[in-house]
Amino acid sequence: MIKAAVLGSPIEHSLSPLLHICAYRELGVLGDYSKIEVRAGELATFLASLDQSWNGFSLTMPLKEEIVNCVENVSTLSKKIRSANTLFRRDGEWQATTTDVAGFTYALQSHGAEISGKVVIIGAGATARAAAASCDGIASHITIMARSSRGADEIFKCVDSSEMEFVSWGDQESIHDAQLIISTTPEAATDSLIEIFPERPRSIFFDVLYKPWPTQALVRWRENSGYVIDGLDLLIHQAISQVEIFTEKQINRPEMAQLMRASALAELNSST
Repeated sequence: MIKAAVLGSPIEHSLSPLLHICAYRELGVLGDYSKIEVRAGELATFLASLDQSWNGFSLTMPLKEEIVNCVENVSTLSKKIRSANTLFRRDGEWQATTTDVAGFTYALQSHGAEISGKVVIIGAGATARAAAASCDGIASHITIMARSSRGADEIFKCVDSSEMEFVSWGDQESIHDAQLIISTTPEAATDSLIEIFPERPRSIFFDVLYKPWPTQALVRWRENSGYVIDGLDLLIHQAISQVEIFTEKQINRPEMAQLMRASALAELNSST
C-alpha cells in the first residue's frame, strides 16, 4: 500500500490528493494520499516524527527549498536548482528530488511546443529556477524578469547552455519578442503586466498558477488570440512523475494526463 501526502502551507487548496488518488485508482494500486499543513521551519521536526509506514511526500511552498537541507540524499538536479518537490523512501532512507523540471518539459511537449528561440521567465524563485533548468539548452536565450535582482545569481546557476539576461520588471520589449513566456509569480504580480501584453501575441503564455481559475493574465492572453498553457499542465505532469516514483510503475503519460485533467477541471469548475 502507498501512504503519501502533500506538505506545505497553505495547503487547503491543493489538488494533489485528487490527482494522486485518481492515478492510484487507474493503476489498481491501493493507496492513501492526504494533505498536511507544515509551515516554514517545521519540516525537519515533522520528518523526525514519522514512522516507517510513509512512502513519500509531495512538497509545495514554502518547503521546496527547505527540504534540500533536511535530508542527506538529494538529487544532483535538486541541488542545482536548490529546490525539491518530491521526497521518497528507498531502502529505509529518505531521498529528495524534483519533478518540476520534467513537469515543465512534459507540459510543453503535450502542447507540441517546440521552443528554440527566446524564453522570458517572470519571477526568480524556486519555480522559476525549475523553468530555467527545463529550458536550458533548448531555448537560445532565457530572460529573467523580476521586481528585484535578488535571486538572480541562484537562477543563473541553473543554466549551462542557453544565453541568459536579467531585465527589469515590465520590460515591454522582452514580452513582445519572446517565443515563450512563463509566469511563475503570484496572481497580482502577473496581473500588473497585463497592460503591456501585445494585442496579437505570437508567443505562448504559460501561467503556472491554477488558483484562481483561470487567472486574469491567462484570460487576457487568450482574449488577444494568444496560445496559452495553464497551471494544470505543470501540476499534472509533475504529479505523474511523482506517482511513478512512489509506485515504481511506468505510466502511460498521455492517458493519465487526460484522466487527471478531467478530474481537476471538474473540481475547479464546481468551486467557481
